[in-house]
Amino acid sequence: MSQAQLEKLVGLLRERQADRPEPLTPGPMRANMELLGTRFAPPEDAVVQRVFVAGCTAEWVSAPNAIPDNVVLYLHGGGYVQGSPNTHRNLAYHLARSAAAKVLVLDYRLAPEHPFPAPVHDAVAAWRWLLEQGYSAEHMAVAGDSAGGGLCIAAQVQMRNEGLPPPVACVAISPWTDLEGIGESMTSKAEVDPMVGKEMLSWFAAQYLQGAPPQAPLASPIYADLRGLAPMLIQVGTAETLLDDANRLAAAARVYDVEVELRHWQDMVHVWHLFQPMLDEAGEALVEAGEWLKARL
Repeated sequence: MSQAQLEKLVGLLRERQADRPEPLTPGPMRANMELLGTRFAPPEDAVVQRVFVAGCTAEWVSAPNAIPDNVVLYLHGGGYVQGSPNTHRNLAYHLARSAAAKVLVLDYRLAPEHPFPAPVHDAVAAWRWLLEQGYSAEHMAVAGDSAGGGLCIAAQVQMRNEGLPPPVACVAISPWTDLEGIGESMTSKAEVDPMVGKEMLSWFAAQYLQGAPPQAPLASPIYADLRGLAPMLIQVGTAETLLDDANRLAAAARVYDVEVELRHWQDMVHVWHLFQPMLDEAGEALVEAGEWLKARL
């Protein structure tokens, strides 16, 4: 592990947290997160194409080695309130390159303007759109980080309920799967996680749920019937307040005989993948996730 890189990143994240707009409001928080797209841009060989998908905008992101028939539907993080293809373009590129696939980053509708379950509906509609374009579910996967990590589980549950062909694989990065926030790591990791804490997560949850119960299965998929879901790779850092969200998702999936690989990355922060090339482990985790997908696509 590159300790110097990690310490520098944690310092920058703590400075960013100190500059967080108060009170928490969607507009300034979205603008602040959008800076990621400027600071961490993909390499020049990235192929990016904007498209309109089932009522939402989206971006195809790929590298020159992409196998045209292999597709990953990517659902970005941001607490269901912020985030976009712009904030996740570099992450999507490196995942696409490692998976040798095209990645479709969906710009799903955000809360509070479009609360639960609008993002679930958008993700399922995007899956249906891909099928209508002629892509085969046998060569398609889903992936996401943080809120998007929970969303890619919830979307699969809804796909199954609607009788749609399932993906062959799922990658959940630092997934947010319990909007009630009762995992033990919410408190035990509070001092070491510079990205998200209980206060912010509770605010995101309130914006998204708008009065819906936090235990609703499509909001907190650890409470969902997960039978029949695709094999999943879960990556989580041991410094995350959401560590237990990942652990509990893995346990819940195994109850339903879902194939699960749970990878703990020592001392990594929430969605450290976003900080490639600043952090060596970011690139390494994306290679791990991409190669895992490639073997299944």
